[in-house]
Amino acid sequence: MLPIRGEVWLFDCGVAGKIRPVVVLSVPYGNKDRALVTVVPHTTALRGSDYEVAVPAPFLKPGAFLAQGIATYPVARALRKLGALKEGDFGAVCAVVSRWLGTL
Repeated sequence: MLPIRGEVWLFDCGVAGKIRPVVVLSVPYGNKDRALVTVVPHTTALRGSDYEVAVPAPFLKPGAFLAQGIATYPVARALRKLGALKEGDFGAVCAVVSRWLGTL
């Protein structure tokens, strides 16, 4: 099973990033593309930043998705699917990521 945009997965984000929930931001890749996914990490260490998006989900601890932490990893780091965000909640994450990147 491959991660799909809007789904929340448990991901191995490397030594400093640890294993944590992430929401998949990127679109599906094709046969000629690299097997990479861009994700937004979830954190429970909140700072009150404008780039933290709190989204209620039964499969997540209280916390927020951190738009400043977007990263791209090989799909092999996806460990297991936790669930999917509601369309409006995913839209809120995307809006803050767009603001962080200056694309709004």
